[in-house]
Amino acid sequence: MEINPLNSISPIDGRYRNQTEELSAYFSEASLMRYRLIVEVEYFISLCQLPLPQLKAASPAGFEKLRDLYRNFNNADAENIKAHEKITNHDVKALEYFLKEKLVEFGYGDYKEFVHFGLTSQDINNTAFPLAIKDAVSKVYLPKMREVIQKLTLFSEEWSKVPMLSRTHGQPASPTRLGKEFLVFVERIANQLSQLSVIPFSAKFGGATGNFNAHHVAYPEIDWVNFANKFCFEKLSLQRQQFTTQIEHYDQLCALFDVLKRINNILIDLNRDIWTYISMDYFKQQIKAGEVGSSAMPHKVNPIDFENSEGNLGIANSLFEHLSSKLPISRLQRDLTDSTVLRNVGVPFSHTLIALKSFLKGANKLILNKTALEKDLEANWTVVAEGIQTILRRENYANPYEQLKELTRTNAVVDQRAMHGFIDSLEVSESIKKELRAITPSNYTGI
Repeated sequence: MEINPLNSISPIDGRYRNQTEELSAYFSEASLMRYRLIVEVEYFISLCQLPLPQLKAASPAGFEKLRDLYRNFNNADAENIKAHEKITNHDVKALEYFLKEKLVEFGYGDYKEFVHFGLTSQDINNTAFPLAIKDAVSKVYLPKMREVIQKLTLFSEEWSKVPMLSRTHGQPASPTRLGKEFLVFVERIANQLSQLSVIPFSAKFGGATGNFNAHHVAYPEIDWVNFANKFCFEKLSLQRQQFTTQIEHYDQLCALFDVLKRINNILIDLNRDIWTYISMDYFKQQIKAGEVGSSAMPHKVNPIDFENSEGNLGIANSLFEHLSSKLPISRLQRDLTDSTVLRNVGVPFSHTLIALKSFLKGANKLILNKTALEKDLEANWTVVAEGIQTILRRENYANPYEQLKELTRTNAVVDQRAMHGFIDSLEVSESIKKELRAITPSNYTGI
C-alpha cells in the first residue's frame, strides 16, 4: 500500500499532516538518525582534538567533511543505516557502522574503531533526544506560542474598554472588561513560559553504567569526567548529569513535559471560555464561503476550531503525563521501557502544535458582538448591589448588605428603575444618592 495521508493510521501523519510536518525535522526516524550522527561525529572529532595518542595524526581538514554528514543528511543515508539495522537489529550500532564506512571512504579508515569509542547506545540516545526536543521547542513550539500570546495581547488591547458581565459559579457577578479577561491568560501562559525557560536540557554521557569504565581502563591518565562535561556543554549545549546509571534521569525532561502540560491546561481553559462566549452570542464567527456547520442544520456556524484545539490539547496532555510519570522509573541500572516510550515524544508535541494552530485559526474568525454584551449587562442590574452596599458601609449605614440581599434575592425583576427606587428610599444625603445612581452594570468594572 502506498503511504499517503489518506491511509496513515495516525491523524498526525494523515489528516493533519500539513499542520505537523515541520516537526518531522525533529521527531521522525530519519531525524533521530541525524541527531545521533551529530553526537557520534562531534564525539569522534573531540577525541581527535583531545587528542588521543592514536588520533594525533587525524587531519583537522577532514573534520568539516565529517560534519557535512549530518549537515547534509538525506533519505539515502537513512536508508543506508536502515539496511545495516536489518542485520544488526540495533539502531545505534547500525549508525556506528554507517559512520565507520564513511570514515574509510574519507581516508580515515585507520581511526574507525574510535567511532563510538567506550560508549553505550544510551550515551547517544540520551544526547540525541534532548537535542531534538530542545530544537523543536525553540524553533517550532515557542514561536507558535508567541503568536498565541500576541493574539491574546491584541484582543486585550482592542477590547480593553468593553464592559462584560462576569459569571462566577455560572451566575451573574461583578462586571469586568473583556480585554482584561484575555490578559488573565496572557499572564498565566507567560508565568509558565518563564518556568520553562529555566529548565535545563540535560544529558547522560558516561559509558555503559555511567562510570566511564571502558574509557578509564583504556586511558586512565585522562580526566574523562571533565572531557564529557566540556563535550556536552560546548559541543551540544547540553548540561551533563554527573552520576547516572546507563540512562539519563529524565527528571529535567519530565519537568519540561509538566510545564507544557500546564500550558495546555491553561489553553483548554481558554478554549472553553471562548466557546462559552460564542454560545452566549458575545462573539460571532466569520463565515467562509462553501463551509458547512452541520450536515442537517443549515444555519449552524460551529466553534469547531476551539473544539479541535481543546481535543488535541487533551490528547497531548495524556501523553505528556505518561512520559513524565514513566520515564524517571527504570529497573536497577536500566531497562528498555524508556526507549519505546521516548520514541513517541513527537506525538504530544504534534497534537499541541495542531491545537495552537486551530486556536489561532478560530481566534482570527472572532467578531465581537457588543450588542449582546450590553444587553446582558442591562438585564442584570443586581450586580451593582455589591458596589452600593460597599459605599453604604463606608457611610456607616445600618445593615446595607442585608437590605440589598432582600432587594436582589427575590423573584422580582430588579432593573434600573427598581434599583434607583431602592436608592431613593435610603436615608442618606442627596450627594450619596447621586453617587449611588451613577453606578451602572456597564461602568462598575473596577480598575
